[in-house]
Amino acid sequence: MKGNIALLFLVLWPMIGGGISYYAGKKSRLVRDYIADFICVIELAAVLSLWGSVGSELVIPGVCGLGLKFSLDGFRFIYAVIIAFMWAVTTIFSREYLRHHRNRNRYYLYVLMTLGSIMGVFISGDLYTTFIFFEMMSLFSYVMVVQDETPDAQRAAQTYLAIAIIGGLVTLTGLILMYNYTGTLDIDVLSKISLHDRSPLYVPGFLVFVGFAAKAAIFPSHIWLPTAHTAAPAPSSALLSGLLTKSGLFGIIVLSSGTFLHDPYWGLMLLILAVITMVLGAVLAVFSVNIKRTLACSSMSQLGFILTGIAMQCFLGKNNDLAVRGTILYMVGHSLIKLVLFLCAGVVHMNTHKLNLNDIKGFGKGKKVFMFAFVMGGLGLMGAPLWNGYLGKTLIHEAIVEHIHELGHVVRGASGTLAFMTASDESLMFSICEWLFLISGGLTTAYVIKLFYALFIAEPSSDMHQKDIYISRSNAALLALSALILPLIGFLPNDIGDKIGIFGSAFMKGPEHHHAVHYFSGENLEGSIISITIGIAVYFLFIRKVLLSENKEAKGGVTYIDLWPSWLNIENLLFRPVIGLILPFIGAFFAKTVDLITAGPVTLLLSNASRIKFIRPPEDTDFGYYQDEEKQETISTLIPSSLAYGLMTFAFGLLFVIALMMM
Repeated sequence: MKGNIALLFLVLWPMIGGGISYYAGKKSRLVRDYIADFICVIELAAVLSLWGSVGSELVIPGVCGLGLKFSLDGFRFIYAVIIAFMWAVTTIFSREYLRHHRNRNRYYLYVLMTLGSIMGVFISGDLYTTFIFFEMMSLFSYVMVVQDETPDAQRAAQTYLAIAIIGGLVTLTGLILMYNYTGTLDIDVLSKISLHDRSPLYVPGFLVFVGFAAKAAIFPSHIWLPTAHTAAPAPSSALLSGLLTKSGLFGIIVLSSGTFLHDPYWGLMLLILAVITMVLGAVLAVFSVNIKRTLACSSMSQLGFILTGIAMQCFLGKNNDLAVRGTILYMVGHSLIKLVLFLCAGVVHMNTHKLNLNDIKGFGKGKKVFMFAFVMGGLGLMGAPLWNGYLGKTLIHEAIVEHIHELGHVVRGASGTLAFMTASDESLMFSICEWLFLISGGLTTAYVIKLFYALFIAEPSSDMHQKDIYISRSNAALLALSALILPLIGFLPNDIGDKIGIFGSAFMKGPEHHHAVHYFSGENLEGSIISITIGIAVYFLFIRKVLLSENKEAKGGVTYIDLWPSWLNIENLLFRPVIGLILPFIGAFFAKTVDLITAGPVTLLLSNASRIKFIRPPEDTDFGYYQDEEKQETISTLIPSSLAYGLMTFAFGLLFVIALMMM
């Protein structure tokens, strides 16, 4: 072991702390809660103490064969701080939110275990370490989804786990192939490998991408996100949306800024998926009538925006400064925004035990702290000027505009960055992407206004009981503090925003010299104004006219209508039939084939011993099935029935699969 041992502390401390809190909870619930809070606060302090250690690393050889490697650069440090801060806030908030919930010992155990594993992902120095902690994080966070154990929670957790496991297996296959071709999984080394022909890496790169894209809820593997966020407790939803999805983006960035650095064909794949994810998530959020589902679909859309920024890095090459900084600021901004908004949803559910907009109408009336927090989060999500979301959205939009401008200076009829397209055709493609970007931003504005109207303007339902004290003072202070960060970054874009973006840009191979950005110039404000204008129009011309029924006889005077067809669900139409029926059939067929191939020679070799007789011992010491000790059997009838035989044929089958992979 060599390097900065403090990096290992960031991973192990919360995992050990999870066990301590679990056993403390068997004696005292209050002690357990404070221990969990203490562990998260110490984790945050430990991360901040590493400010002077940026650039350090830790190598632990021999672990799991290839060893573990941890690194700390600017981007990793930024996200380590975000992770520790958000975990501390949500853990403290959980004390009140989970007051009447069951299985709180289990909850705190796995929440803290997830903290250690996601920290391992973000400070990993090679893809092998990333994969190990990525899979640990997926398994531990399953409990965060299934916590309430309702039928909806169990179904959502089932989908979440299935996507995570399948994605993990696909990623592992890709890593094996990538290691076989390059001889390394070190992130820094992979980014320095110069290959004239990257075509052999596209297949392993895509396989690795699939697993990370599944966690990042990129279309079509987004299906787990709306149901998981809705079913999980609100503090868990904040972490799932704000951080766990970013772990998938971390892996995608590693590939895009390393193995496929400045590769426009890789960027084209990312861009197509990004645009679909961005638009579809926004549309689903507009139609949703459940506050947490709306925020979940919103997360899907925002992840599409971020993936657009990653894609633009590939197209802009060495001139990718705006795309790099935009990606970083959008990731950071979205994490902090969703922390605030999901905690606001938690406040609603904690008091009403409901999430449907028709049941929570008017809840926010007269609640100043709650209204302040929601407005700050909503304006940040919309990308309104002077709020943090505006910075990342503006930079990514300007990156698209910059590339369109570059294509406009290419000789007419010549190829652009894509050999199979002329520069003019590629320019048209990016102009369409730009408008879809702006329209998706407009839809974001529309569903934020929809939520605001439901919570603060619509008349409350007659059966809603308004409590005088709806949140504890400590949680109100946490919520207000978290919300205050959003305009603080937005009001000081050059002093705070640019420094965050530049500090983390080396991880994404950003240039040493950075553009001076005038965030509030007319040109940069134009994109935000267009999106907000589109959003206002969508709200009044579509949501108010089609998705909202004004009925004086209805409770609260208005009714939100869910017009999304229940049958139009990709999970039920595609994924569940494939995972539940087709894949098991293929797996069983393959397993049976391998079993026959390996069992045949073994049975043939043993056939000559069929006449040998023996007496079964009185105890089942050979792990075979137990029968009367007096019964005589032949070896050929005994062996196919024993566990030993099963293990032997499994070993032969495994060797057979490995041999196929090596060909």
